[in-house]
Amino acid sequence: MLKTARLLGFLFSVVLLPWTSCATRKEAMPPNMVFILMDDVRWDDIGAYGHPWVRTPNIDRLAREGVRFDRVYAATPLCSPNRASFLTGQYAHTHGIGDNVDRSELSHRLNTFPRILHDAGYATAYIGKWHMGVDDSPRPGFDYWLSIQGQGRYFDPDMNENGEAKKMPGYITDILTDKSIDFIRQKRDKPFLLYLAHKAVHPNIFQYADSSTEPTPADGGFGVGAVHERHRDLYADREIQRTPNARTYAEGKPALQRVIPGLPPLGPTTGTTDDVIRNRLRLLTAADEGIGRIFATLEESGLMDNTVIVFTSDQGYFYGEYGLDEERRLAYEEISRLPLLVRYPPWIRPGSTAHELVLSIDLAPAFLELAGVAVPQSMQGRSLVPILKGEPQADWRRSILIEYFSDTVMPRLVTMGYQAVRTDRWKYIQYTELDGMDELYDLEADPYEIRNLISDPAASQELEQLQAELQRLLAETKAPSR
Repeated sequence: MLKTARLLGFLFSVVLLPWTSCATRKEAMPPNMVFILMDDVRWDDIGAYGHPWVRTPNIDRLAREGVRFDRVYAATPLCSPNRASFLTGQYAHTHGIGDNVDRSELSHRLNTFPRILHDAGYATAYIGKWHMGVDDSPRPGFDYWLSIQGQGRYFDPDMNENGEAKKMPGYITDILTDKSIDFIRQKRDKPFLLYLAHKAVHPNIFQYADSSTEPTPADGGFGVGAVHERHRDLYADREIQRTPNARTYAEGKPALQRVIPGLPPLGPTTGTTDDVIRNRLRLLTAADEGIGRIFATLEESGLMDNTVIVFTSDQGYFYGEYGLDEERRLAYEEISRLPLLVRYPPWIRPGSTAHELVLSIDLAPAFLELAGVAVPQSMQGRSLVPILKGEPQADWRRSILIEYFSDTVMPRLVTMGYQAVRTDRWKYIQYTELDGMDELYDLEADPYEIRNLISDPAASQELEQLQAELQRLLAETKAPSR
């Protein structure tokens, strides 16, 4: 009888062992990661951030089931530099991509977090707009690569798939979604990183490797050449609500009041039109629909709750604030502030909110820590993992550095390079090439940055403290000072 019992026990253990081993390996496996990066989406374009009528139910789901970060900023609020900051965890003055000119060669040499994860055993895919130069060829560290030359087109785009040039019929937002779903569905025995960088909601500007550029259409690049027909009537009856600073025209902002040859002064006719805003939100809704399809695929594959999902944008866009339109680049909240939503049920309490001051450079070290991979000392960001876990952060940063290096693309912004410091309450903008034009705002009393207090005696003490804090940040990050 005893021999029989031992034999049955042995047979049971033999049957159970593979299942137990498999379960242990699955539990120990690092999480999958889906990073969704939008182009030019304002933080307040999203329903979860308070937009009154835009349709973003799938993006909003991330806030409902994860954490919404309320104070996230671009280290450099410009496409190419901030995209490099997301990838490297470094400021632009460190990684070297300081503007939107052709940085193709340098971008091949960046030590990116996907490259590090790939070397650590992750399956990796880059799908979408690279936008550090017009070169669409594969960058190191990706098992699957699909990108476009420069800005690309919304319809029937020319794409580079794993080094092969292809014209892909269809709508680019849908194409990128389809390819993302194909990657997720692949059978594999290791975790994956999907880096999905949408063209949306950038205007339709066509730029190719020969550096020729087709003129932007009269509609600003947001017309029928950008919006899918299924959305062209969406929001047609919705009223565009303007913020108080859209009724001011750079009063108290001497850098923006300069006379620029060939340009009208900022005023009611220089800001973004209602039609452009509606079309931008139509492009966003198309991306949201694709995000919903990605969620459905993760759920069908049983991967949803072991996948870290991150949604953000590279910078914002002006909706007529101060009379501005496509200038972007500036340190104001409409441009430098970003949406950031993260879902990961094992750690994140559903519906939570994080109020810490966060920078775009904080994502790369967070992805590495999530994977259990050592963070290189060269990364200047701070990992968000403790915040995701809901751990109190008494020693979190008390201020952030935002920087921009002048370029010649936007005539109104030539010589408007700056270094800015943002604290819980204040923002100080120091222009590096303009004397006597700095700006100071009390964001608690003046959230729309209308009243420049730089010459107000009552704010002199705060100004002195912010100037000292800016110098501390510049020294700490080894940034060149003015």
